[in-house]
Amino acid sequence: MKQAQVLNDKDIKRVLGAIAKRSYSKRDRAMFMLSYLAGMRVGEIAALRVCDVYEADGSVKAQIRLTRHQTKGGEARTVLLNAQAQEELRIYARTLNRNGEQPLFVSKWGKAMSPNSLVQVFGRFYKQAGLSNASSHSGRRSFLTGLAHKGVNVRVLAALAGHKNISTTQRYIEVGEHQLRAAVEIV
Repeated sequence: MKQAQVLNDKDIKRVLGAIAKRSYSKRDRAMFMLSYLAGMRVGEIAALRVCDVYEADGSVKAQIRLTRHQTKGGEARTVLLNAQAQEELRIYARTLNRNGEQPLFVSKWGKAMSPNSLVQVFGRFYKQAGLSNASSHSGRRSFLTGLAHKGVNVRVLAALAGHKNISTTQRYIEVGEHQLRAAVEIV
């Protein structure tokens, strides 16, 4: 099975440009950024409630604690949010008229979005950005590959991804000519 495309800086700009033109641009951007900046799966993003991301006073949490019911592996995990992800969620909060246990992301009909709905939304904005090999998993792969290329240890990557086995994490990391060339220059 072909893996989702890893996005480079140019691709990210194209995706954000495509999202900006969409009817639900703030929602779509927040969903994309949780994938790209925090490595979250679409199922995890779809399962988020307002209280998972925002404190009672409306401030953005520094980490999202996912219950075992919100994760793929059936084990609770914590997703850390960097400053940029927190800022994206602050911007999204301005559009919310929901709170507490209500879903964080809803459809145009006000219903909770399913993982399949998110897969379709991601597919549409990737198509609008002209990225035919990108999928709902591209943000997550880009997150892990980017960190790996910056020298983050694979055990740390596995913990961030919520993987039990580092071999699973290693399959996410794309290795290209640039990384190979840099490696041989170290000798």
